[in-house]
Amino acid sequence: MYESIKGILKEKQLLKAVVEAGGIGYRLSIPLSTYTKLPSHEAPVLLYLSHVVREDAHTLYAFLDKEERDLFETLITLSGIGPKTAATIIGHIEMSAFQRAVAASDTRLLSKIPGIGKKTAERLVIEMRDKFKHPKQAKSSPLSTSGDGLIGDAISALLNLGYNPMSAQKAVQAALEEKKDETDLGRLISAALKKV
Repeated sequence: MYESIKGILKEKQLLKAVVEAGGIGYRLSIPLSTYTKLPSHEAPVLLYLSHVVREDAHTLYAFLDKEERDLFETLITLSGIGPKTAATIIGHIEMSAFQRAVAASDTRLLSKIPGIGKKTAERLVIEMRDKFKHPKQAKSSPLSTSGDGLIGDAISALLNLGYNPMSAQKAVQAALEEKKDETDLGRLISAALKKV
């Protein structure tokens, strides 16, 4: 029904934003990934929308990236995945990492997302594998190189220390950008901890 909204950001809170367009303020539900990338108040924004209709509510979910919105709409078609869970998934793991986790059947990484247990992670892998006909690789990102075992272990270590998946991925990626040839897990984790 709605494709996008272009207007002025009036309010920004964790998981919620208000955008004024045409004299109307639209209350939007947003994932954590969109919240962290939104500009300051009173700045112009363009957000891609998904209109979710339930018996008790009509909710507009908004995303800075069209691909995230499309993934959200795919996720909510799966059994047992509602809009809040789909937004949580998108907010806690980058899309390219999610696609790689599904392709590699990495239920361990997926189950680190809040609200996603082992069974849900397994169902995500089974049901989403066919949806990614051509998984996108992160643009020349160290996270998409052959060292995925080392990278996965480093991310897992940060997750076990209580960091959220998105912060852990970004920290490991930043550490690898400085030390491209790092092969020691301990040194990689130490470098990543300095980036969090």
